[in-house]
Amino acid sequence: MTVSRPISHRLTLRSATRADVGAAERLLAACDLPVEDLAELLRDHAADFVVADDPGTPGELAAIAGLEVRGPHALLRSVAVRPEWRKRGVGDELVRHLVCEAESRGLRALYLLTMTAERYFPRLGFERIERDSVPAEIADTREFRSTCPASAIAMCRRVLA
Repeated sequence: MTVSRPISHRLTLRSATRADVGAAERLLAACDLPVEDLAELLRDHAADFVVADDPGTPGELAAIAGLEVRGPHALLRSVAVRPEWRKRGVGDELVRHLVCEAESRGLRALYLLTMTAERYFPRLGFERIERDSVPAEIADTREFRSTCPASAIAMCRRVLA
């Protein structure tokens, strides 16, 4: 996926690159999100992530989100927005972009785990599900197996019927 388009009057959404690893890890850590396998995912699948550079802090990201594609499904990963950019629709735009990307790639559903955003994602079409109902391809991801605690809430958004 290659993208470069404005998402606010000051932010432009673009495809991630391997060079974004450090800034992405700092942003996720600042948002209390796991970073354990992020470097590997960005090294091998940077094009599956979208970012917005922080215009006020060169070399830092204002936002990031990505897909970890597994068979006909994907795990929505690392949705993070720097606090000063929240409540401006940036996160919504990142997720909507990735939903469109999933549709264009013919994926059936997006899954996610969250400890803090179970009230945020329903407005973007995600529904809470039982963790044991997740397809094996998704349940086998590092995020499901070990990175996120068993108490994390699983959610799903159907992409294609």
